[in-house]
Amino acid sequence: MSEDIAHNGTIVCIGPKITKVLIISESACGSCGASGFCSAAEARRKEIEVPTDHLANYAVGEEVEVLLKKSMGNRAVWLAYVFPLAVLMILIVSLLRLGVGEIVAALGGVAGIAVYYFIIYLFKDRIAKDYVFYIRRKSV
Repeated sequence: MSEDIAHNGTIVCIGPKITKVLIISESACGSCGASGFCSAAEARRKEIEVPTDHLANYAVGEEVEVLLKKSMGNRAVWLAYVFPLAVLMILIVSLLRLGVGEIVAALGGVAGIAVYYFIIYLFKDRIAKDYVFYIRRKSV
């Protein structure tokens, strides 16, 4: 259980390949290490798509837990916060050492962050393949 990040949800649609689960974010999302990156923590109501498990025999309206491996949450924190901070700091320090003004160094850092997030955007489909949610029945 400690290896997963879990959110409670309700199945709203079951298709041949995708099952849609409605998540209602709780205040506990704020204490989660991946809450800044996890799309389930951004809104009060969020629909998550999960690969359909034909053997599990779920029903529309059933209460389930939507899970993501904790290691994926940690990876999301690195991609969203740690790497961009490193890019920002390296650019600002490097530009200041080259003798450019502080404003130019700051703008260079911001431009570097913009380029970083643009690259993340270009590879979003490839990154998204690693972040697969899955569901399980709620424990009583």
